[in-house]
Amino acid sequence: MLVIQRTADFAQEQSMETCICSMTQCGLQHRGCPLGGEENDPMSTRVLSVAAIALWFVTIGVAIFFFIRGQTRVAPDGRTAVLLASDERDLVLAEMRSMLETVQVVVDGVKAGDMERVAKAARASGMAAAADVNPALMAKLPIEFKRLGLSVHRRFDEIAATAGSGASREQLLASLGTQLSACVACHASYRLDTTTPAAK
Repeated sequence: MLVIQRTADFAQEQSMETCICSMTQCGLQHRGCPLGGEENDPMSTRVLSVAAIALWFVTIGVAIFFFIRGQTRVAPDGRTAVLLASDERDLVLAEMRSMLETVQVVVDGVKAGDMERVAKAARASGMAAAADVNPALMAKLPIEFKRLGLSVHRRFDEIAATAGSGASREQLLASLGTQLSACVACHASYRLDTTTPAAK
């Protein structure tokens, strides 16, 4: 009995050594090895890969959808209400007031023939003013709202360049008229609503 037991122990040790030696070649995947697991099923691997790719596409699609649509709803007056936190709404409104002040300075500068003043005021509301906008806020704005806003900033840079090139008053006023048309179109289409009450 002792001889039989030792023979069985020796056979088990040999089996373990064989498995251990093959671990480096098959990554513990030999079927029947006490230290390994089942062999990889190619079909399961393929299904998991397809599922991961599909999930990636769905995630990208959802992100694009919300980037285009923003956080909006239809307002009682028929316009599109952009839903913002109270501090975000205050920030957007402050930017709008700043651009309105720029328009006033530009008109006054054109009237006085002070093109340096016109260029300086317009450039201050140009694309540089939109460079540090919070990405979380931008994600809440619908794509058309973003397009209109960026076009306004871009046009202020154009007005600054026009004023610096010695353009006439008529040319500057025409550019300013186009600018105001974009402002009117934006306000006619959108309003800003809050999702949280204002702090007291």
